[in-house]
Amino acid sequence: MASQIQKLLTTNQDLLLMQKGTMMRKVRTKSWKKLRYFRLQDDGMTVWHGRHLESISKPTFSISDVERIRKGQDSELLRYLVEEFPLEQGFTIVFNGRRPNLDLVANSVEEAQTWMRGLQLLVDLVARMNYQEQLDQAGMLREWFQQADRNQDSRMSFREAQRLLLLMNVEMDEEYAFSLFQEADVSQSNTLDSEEFVQFYKALTKRTEIEELFENFSSDKQKLTLLEFVDFLREEQKESDHSSDLALKLIDRYEPSENGRLLRVLSKDGFLSYLCSADGNIFNPDCLPIYQDMTQPLSHYYINSSHNTYLLGDQFCGQSSVEGYIRALKRGCRCVEVDTWDGPDGEPVVYHGRTLTSRILFKDVLATLAQYAFQSSDYPLILSLDNHCTWEQQKTMAHHLIAILGEQLLSTTLEEQLIDIMPSPEQLRGKILVKGKKLRTIEVVESDKEEEELEKDEGSDLDPASAELDMQSQPESQEQASGNKSKNKKKFLLQSSTTILCPDLSALVVYLRTAPFCSFTHSKENYHIYDISSFSESKAKNLIREAGNEFVQHNARQLCRVYPSGLRTDSSNYNPQEHWNVGCQMVAMNMQTAGSAMDICDGLFRQNGGSGYVLKPEFLRDTQSSFNPMKPVSLYKAQILVVQVISGQRLPKVDKTKETTVVDPLVRVELYGVPEDTKQQETSYVENNGINPYWGETFYFQIQVPELAMLRFVVKDYSRTSRNNFIGQYTLPWTCMKHGYRHVSLLSKDGTSLHPASIFVYTCMQEDLDMDEP
Repeated sequence: MASQIQKLLTTNQDLLLMQKGTMMRKVRTKSWKKLRYFRLQDDGMTVWHGRHLESISKPTFSISDVERIRKGQDSELLRYLVEEFPLEQGFTIVFNGRRPNLDLVANSVEEAQTWMRGLQLLVDLVARMNYQEQLDQAGMLREWFQQADRNQDSRMSFREAQRLLLLMNVEMDEEYAFSLFQEADVSQSNTLDSEEFVQFYKALTKRTEIEELFENFSSDKQKLTLLEFVDFLREEQKESDHSSDLALKLIDRYEPSENGRLLRVLSKDGFLSYLCSADGNIFNPDCLPIYQDMTQPLSHYYINSSHNTYLLGDQFCGQSSVEGYIRALKRGCRCVEVDTWDGPDGEPVVYHGRTLTSRILFKDVLATLAQYAFQSSDYPLILSLDNHCTWEQQKTMAHHLIAILGEQLLSTTLEEQLIDIMPSPEQLRGKILVKGKKLRTIEVVESDKEEEELEKDEGSDLDPASAELDMQSQPESQEQASGNKSKNKKKFLLQSSTTILCPDLSALVVYLRTAPFCSFTHSKENYHIYDISSFSESKAKNLIREAGNEFVQHNARQLCRVYPSGLRTDSSNYNPQEHWNVGCQMVAMNMQTAGSAMDICDGLFRQNGGSGYVLKPEFLRDTQSSFNPMKPVSLYKAQILVVQVISGQRLPKVDKTKETTVVDPLVRVELYGVPEDTKQQETSYVENNGINPYWGETFYFQIQVPELAMLRFVVKDYSRTSRNNFIGQYTLPWTCMKHGYRHVSLLSKDGTSLHPASIFVYTCMQEDLDMDEP
C-alpha cells in the first residue's frame, strides 16, 4: 500500500495540491467558524492543520480514521449556514466511531472538489486493503523503516532503532535488544538495512508461546502433518465436525509455501497465520451472517434500540441533530426515538422537552430515516414516537410521515396475517413501523346505564382505523356466546371526548400501540399482542426482582421497551443484560455514550449479520416458561468456563504524544448474565511491554445459564497512582464463542478496530473444577 500511495502522491493532481496546503474555514457551530490551513502530510496518511501555512503543526486526523466524505448539501450544520457559505464549497469528513464530524468550507468550489476527490481516493485505497495485506507484517515494518530514515541513507543505527521501536510501543531490555541487533547486523556495519531491521523486529517479538504450542503437536518440531493438524483442530479447537476437510482448507489458505500446500503440511509460519486469521478468531464466523430464524414474531427477538436518538450529548443542554440518527442506524439500531413538540410556522420539532437541548425539524428527521434506515440492515425499523404536539401539528406529522417515507412506511396490516400473531422481521423487511398512541374502538350499547359507564372510562381512546384489529381479535366463541345480547347492541365507532389524539396520526400506528402498564395480570387479560408497554430502568428492575417469571412470560407474549432513568442527565447507560435476562426486547441505550454498557450491547448485536435482531433463547419465547433469572434452574449441570489469558500483541499506547511511555498492561475478564453468573477476574500487570506481554493466567467461571452469558475482555494500562487507563476491549455472546486457542481482536472505546492489537487466549467448557488445566 505504501508504494501505491507514494506513487499517487507524486502523480495525482489533487493530492499534489493537498500537500501544498489549503486555507479553509473550520465550522464547529453556527457561530464558531475559524480560518485554518490544512495540509496532507508526506506520508499520504495524515492531515495536519495550523493557523498559518508555516505553522502547520497539529495532527488533525488519519485517513484510516475516516469513514466517508459528504457533500456540503448533506451537512446539517452547513445547510443552516447556506446564506453565509455556498453549499458547493463545503464538505464534511465523517469519522469512524463517535468522533464528531469535521465540517470544512473551501474558498472555491474547485478547492472543495480537490479535497473531496483526494480524500475519497485515499479512503477507498485503505478500504480496499484485504485482511492478508493488513497481516503483511514485513511490509508494515518496511514502511516504519522508511518513515524513520530521515537522512534517507537506508541504514539505521541501534539508537535510531530504539527510537523507532518506542514509537511502535516496544520497549525491551537494552542489553538483550542490542544482542539481537548485532545478530541481525549481517553486514557488521553497526547499522541495519530495512531487511535486517525486519529480522531484528521479528526476533524481538518472537511468539514463543505459539512455537511451544506448535511443537507440542509436531513430531519433528518443524511442521504439522495433516493428521497432526487434524488432531489439534479436534482436541484443542473443538472443531469436531468435518475436521479433516477443514484442515485441508486451512492449509491451502494459510500455508505460505507452495511445496507445503502440495504435501499437505503446515509450517510454523502457516500455523501462526492461521491463529492470527479470522478462522483463529474467538468470534465464530458462522455467527457473522444472518444465521437465525427470522420468521418468528417480533416479540421473540432482542431489538437493537436507542434512547433519545436525536441527542449527541447530555440530556439537559446537549445538541439535537439528525447525525444522532445516522450514527445509531450505522451501528445497526432498529428502534429510534423521536420526541415531537409544537414548533414555529406550524412545523413540529424534535428535542428533549422542557430542557435546553437544541431543536431540529421533524421532517428533517424523517428525511434522514428515509435515506439511512436500511443501509446497515434491511430488517424493520421501529420509530418510537413520543408525541407532545397539538392536533394541528399532529396532522402535519401524519402528512410528513406519508409524504417523506412513502412506501417504506407500514400504514396497513399485512395481507393474510392473522391478527393474533405478531408479524416477523422477515415479513416486515424494508418497512418502517410507527410505535405510538392509538385511538381505540368500543362497543356502544343502547342501555343508558352502560353508556354512563363508558363515559366514565377516561382511559379509552377511540379510533375508526383500529376497528378491524379490535373486532378481529375477538374470538368467534365470544361472539356466539353473546347470543341474544348482540341484538340489543350496535357497533359504533366514537371518539372519546377526553382524547386529543389526531386520527390521521393514530391511523399510522398499526402493530405497535403503546399501552400503560398496570400489572402483568392486567396486561394478560386486557391487552392484545400488539400492545406495548414501556418501563423505566428502575421500574423494570423492581419487576425483575419481584416477579421475574411473570416478566418472562409477558415478554414472550408481547413487546416491551425499557429506557434509562431520567436522572441520567449525563446520558450515561445502564447494564442492558439484566433486562435481556427476562426477555425485554427493546432495551434503549444512550448510543452516544461509550462504556461497558454499550460494549455489551454492541457485543450482542454483532452477530446475525448486524441486522439489529437477535433471536431470544427458547425459554424466553415460551409464554408458559418457568424461567426466572433471579432463581435460575439449569436444565443441565452447572458448567465451568475456563479462560486462560496467555499473551498480548501490539497493544497501543494510551498517550501517543509521549515517545518514552510504554504501557504496563493487564487483562480483566468479565462475565455477564443472570446475577448468579455475573463476575470478573483480573491478571497481574506486565511492566513496560505493549508489544508482546505474557500473562499465562487461568480463570474459572461457573455458569448456570450459558445461553444468556456475555464475555468481555478488557485490557488496561496499570497505574500506581490513579485509575488504570483503558487500552481496548472485546465483548461477545457465549453462544458465538469459538473455543480453543484463539485471538481476541481489540476494539477502541468507540467500538472501532485497533488492528493489529489483540490478546491470545485459550477457552473451554468443563463440568468439574478438578479437571486438568489447559
